[in-house]
Amino acid sequence: MALSNTNPPVENEGVQLSVSPSPHAPTWYRPTISPEHGVYIVLLVSFLTGAAAAQQWTLATTLAFICAFAGFQAEHPLVLQIKQRRTWKPRYLLWGSLYGGLSLSLAIYLYLQVPVLLWLYLGAIAALIVDAVSVFYRQQKSIGNELLTFAAVCLAAPFAAIATTKTVTLSFWGLWLLNTLFFSSAIFTVKLRKPKTQALTPGLIYHGVATLIIFGLWYGGGLTTLAAVAFGIVLLKFGFILWRRDWYKTTKIQNVAILETLSAVVFFLLTAISLLPNYPVAAA
Repeated sequence: MALSNTNPPVENEGVQLSVSPSPHAPTWYRPTISPEHGVYIVLLVSFLTGAAAAQQWTLATTLAFICAFAGFQAEHPLVLQIKQRRTWKPRYLLWGSLYGGLSLSLAIYLYLQVPVLLWLYLGAIAALIVDAVSVFYRQQKSIGNELLTFAAVCLAAPFAAIATTKTVTLSFWGLWLLNTLFFSSAIFTVKLRKPKTQALTPGLIYHGVATLIIFGLWYGGGLTTLAAVAFGIVLLKFGFILWRRDWYKTTKIQNVAILETLSAVVFFLLTAISLLPNYPVAAA
């Protein structure tokens, strides 16, 4: 699956320390690991909400998770190679091919079991292509591209649900939109920390429109009441950031990461509870 090179809760701040490898030690064999810690949270929460919607965990669920994770890791060396396009890097090509090959193999296997997954794959591939073009032209941090790549990451929710149950329902797509709208909020809150993107209007418009979409999904039966209420966590977070805006703009990035992680955990718990099966209550 195509995943984002966007890190929702954090920016690259601070000093990074690294240890140079021995000049005699080859580096091409060392695995590439994406440093986008925020995307790990988005991917994990989205996938687990999809598994919760399926109300079971099977071999297909495990394979789908490995497929999504490998696809995420494959995107990282691809982006690095595009950024350094003047020279070919064997390490990026090797690990991009290995991660991509693993993800593609599992995707094909799951497709043979559940052909409708093809539409998810096409959406993920389209997002990867757009993201790669954006990286090439150094437009990967635009709001439009970040929204698209968040939507691609959150495809993990219907991917888990459809691969597990081998069926497609409106609620699975509602869950995808719920995750996408929840996590995309970070695009607008994190930009408040940067002098050139501190305008409140885009964030206010986004959260207003997102709330209307969630209400429409709930009204149309695409989301349970508690799942729709779970979106309120992001509204509370946004309200807190506006209330403590001066603090938010200057606080350490670790505090921003903690705020984003805690809101994601509470969101997941509420959403997972909303997807639990209804058990009949025995008469006294």
